[in-house]
Amino acid sequence: MDREIDEFLLELLRSRSPTGSEREAADVVEKYVGAASVGGVRRDVLGNRYAVYGSGDKTLMLAGHMDEIGFIVSYIDDDGFLFFEQLGGHDNVMLPGRRVAVITKNGYVYGVTGKRAVHLMDAKERKEVPETHQVWIDVGAQSRADAEKLVRIGDPVVYDTAVRRLSPTRYAARAFDDRAGCYCVFEALRRLSRDSAKTDYRVVSVATTQEEIGTRGALTAAYGIDPQVGLAVDVDHATDFPTCDRRRFGHIRLGKGPVISRGPNINPKVFERLAECAEREGIPYQIGAESRPTGTDARVIQMTRGGVATGLLGIPLRYMHTPSEVADLDDIEGCVRLIAAFAKSLKNSDDFSF
Repeated sequence: MDREIDEFLLELLRSRSPTGSEREAADVVEKYVGAASVGGVRRDVLGNRYAVYGSGDKTLMLAGHMDEIGFIVSYIDDDGFLFFEQLGGHDNVMLPGRRVAVITKNGYVYGVTGKRAVHLMDAKERKEVPETHQVWIDVGAQSRADAEKLVRIGDPVVYDTAVRRLSPTRYAARAFDDRAGCYCVFEALRRLSRDSAKTDYRVVSVATTQEEIGTRGALTAAYGIDPQVGLAVDVDHATDFPTCDRRRFGHIRLGKGPVISRGPNINPKVFERLAECAEREGIPYQIGAESRPTGTDARVIQMTRGGVATGLLGIPLRYMHTPSEVADLDDIEGCVRLIAAFAKSLKNSDDFSF
């Protein structure tokens, strides 16, 4: 089925919001969600954004992080080349030859990442993955003074890649991780509001910050919200590509629905409720096994205060943490529908202890 990308999601994907500098994505959330939220969209000192639907005595927290991996300028040499450190986890194979945008107080400064050309390397060097300090950013400056007119130490940097449609439902973009999950938690809330849906629980959707360096925004957000139930929505590794050993990584496919996770980080009753909601609504889904605390907001939500009944939904994604991640809009739509169904299913009498 041909599916057009939602403008809300498209603007989130186009926003440049590396860890610690999430303002652009936050502005998109405020633009699209403010009218659906009780009291508008709230913000906090870590940059998280909150929207609320309903007014129940119990609270469901929906978390999708809005930060993306990136870089931070750490040094400018005498010739005006910028050196950097990583924000979040990168595959260094991907670093050279990329267009990038430096986010400055005066707007964007565009550049490219450089390293010695293959012709200037010996045989051994050609086989080596470059270390971060062996790659630089060229912004066209001819001296340190030139560069310092444009850029300051500490300015964040992101890859400069466009959103591209690959097929009727599949898109490539820089930051599906996790603008897709961020979109889902707010789009579900918007639909609850649009439909005037009855929910026993108060629903609080959060665009969390700094997930890529340790789920920091979710940690403080969950403490402040003090939810009874929490649902993190992030991307999950699709394994439907050449060379992937499914005996090690499971079998997750694009276009086959959101992934409902199971494991110690997941409340078993929340998992079962999510699966029941998917089956009742006719939403295709997949199951993912998580043997340890996940690298998602679910990790810290679960351990907030006296403990939170926590679930985790994953949107299948190819090529995670690269400049061109690939996702399927059908999976994203299924995730939105499942979140809304789950929110409506919660009753004050529910007991998630086990």
